[in-house]
Amino acid sequence: MEKEIGKINKGEYQGAVTDIVIGIKEYNGRIGIDIREFVTSERYTGPTKKGLRIPAESFQKFKEMINSISEEDIKEEEPTEPKEEPKENKDSELPDY
Repeated sequence: MEKEIGKINKGEYQGAVTDIVIGIKEYNGRIGIDIREFVTSERYTGPTKKGLRIPAESFQKFKEMINSISEEDIKEEEPTEPKEEPKENKDSELPDY
């Protein structure tokens, strides 16, 4: 059994496009969820070793963990402007030591 669920574009690097592909696959007679990088380039097009496999019997636990993440948890914070340090006055006197 093999079924592609979907893909998310990860980006492009040195002319190669990388996607994250999620699918249901059978490996050694066992079904599981496969989350893997898929590369498209001039030299190679196909899955990479970068990825993970969730066994079917662990899918419910994995789904609960993913669903426990809220939008607020992954919301990027807006960058704050760095505070400007006061500039030293070259004419100011230095203390005697």
